[in-house]
Amino acid sequence: MDFSEVIGQEETKQRLMRLVQEERVPHALLFCGPVGSGKMALAMAFASYLLTSSSANEESSKAMLRKWEHPDLHFTYPTVKLAGMSAEHQPVSSDFAKEWRQLLQQGAYFTAKQWMEAMGATTQQAIITGAESDEIARKLALKSSQGGYKVSIIWLPERMNLTSANKLLKLLEEPTKGTIFLMVSEEPEKLLETIISRTQRIDVKLISNDAIEAALIAQRGIEPEMAHRIARLAHGSWQTALESLNSENEGRELLAMFQKLMRLCYMRDVKGLKMWSEVVATFGREKQRRMLVYFQKQVRENFMFNFQNPDLVYMSLEEENFAKAFSRYINEANVIEINELFGLCHRDIGQNANAKVVFYDMALKMIVLLLRK
Repeated sequence: MDFSEVIGQEETKQRLMRLVQEERVPHALLFCGPVGSGKMALAMAFASYLLTSSSANEESSKAMLRKWEHPDLHFTYPTVKLAGMSAEHQPVSSDFAKEWRQLLQQGAYFTAKQWMEAMGATTQQAIITGAESDEIARKLALKSSQGGYKVSIIWLPERMNLTSANKLLKLLEEPTKGTIFLMVSEEPEKLLETIISRTQRIDVKLISNDAIEAALIAQRGIEPEMAHRIARLAHGSWQTALESLNSENEGRELLAMFQKLMRLCYMRDVKGLKMWSEVVATFGREKQRRMLVYFQKQVRENFMFNFQNPDLVYMSLEEENFAKAFSRYINEANVIEINELFGLCHRDIGQNANAKVVFYDMALKMIVLLLRK
């Protein structure tokens, strides 16, 4: 993968290339930034740059990287235990290597939801197990096959369990010669402080609207006017831009769930809210967390809609139509507490709390907040 395939992020690309050119590559980098900004794409492009520039046979390395089968490139990512696995087995990345490569062949921009679907996961939460860290240590102990760097890309390291995190910390403290760790995190605040302190952080910004617009026109053949609107609504996320091209995307379902929740709360329909909570409880924790993030975004957008300034609002036409009647219920008296309520719910779901209880409790509290003026 070449840096030219990364959308926007020119400043970060140049910074990464200078690290190699000036021989100042740290043994561990932590890529952080908003969802959809291209953190994984940058990490994969940088890994390719490292492996080809240090290889004894550059063309051979490029050919292997095209299929993501380079022997000196190792991927670590969250996994789930499937029904066919034994009770004693701790899932590791190699269990899903085929599905992972198939996902990468579609491009470097993908979501945790897409990865869960590729694995065939249902309601489980994907984690990085202690056995995975043992696998990393075993692989990195091997000599470089191409005579250059060995690169370990760890996607979503915040999903390591405590055993895995402590084992990784030891690897970071005593890295094998020529090994580079590239960690790509959505929630770096969940990492151990001792892990963060042993990495050089790369903060990836939102992609510029111009870069997204240009990519939509060049890569997707979108008309300029439509590309401009999509780029603005994407708010710096290439994933969001791609999802908006799909009329059946999950966003429509989440909007419907948000609308139903707010209508039931307004009507103080306790029985209806209990049924709503039971439906949401069947979604699975990954989807529930995505839903709550979406709800927080809708709270923000509906609050800004009240100012009647189109430049401040980032909504689809369907969302705007709902906001015309609903936005007045999101105001200075409740916007912060509603946002915090969704945030606490997100935290509880992430900690494996009972989903029915969490969502029903949240819905009842929402009745009081929504009617506050």
